[in-house]
Amino acid sequence: MLSDDQQTIYLEMVGEDGWCRHFDQGGRRCRIYEDRPDFCRVSGLADLFAVPKEEVNAFAIDCCRQQIRSVHGGRSLELRKFERLIRSPQNSDD
Repeated sequence: MLSDDQQTIYLEMVGEDGWCRHFDQGGRRCRIYEDRPDFCRVSGLADLFAVPKEEVNAFAIDCCRQQIRSVHGGRSLELRKFERLIRSPQNSDD
């Protein structure tokens, strides 16, 4: 659950279109990634749902898949790109 302060920050971050004001839709990246609030971090989300430490990466991947499917569809180019990226060797040590 977000604290009152976190809730205020969260609501200020959401733009009229529903996207975070700090999300660069063209580049598909967070413009404040290094300084993003705790509630934007996977570890905070995992704690909220009591996800065991060894399952955090799988949990984050599932969250991303769900979000991509809901926004772009289950057969979208975005989902195919995501699936390729998570299978690439550079991500195997994360």
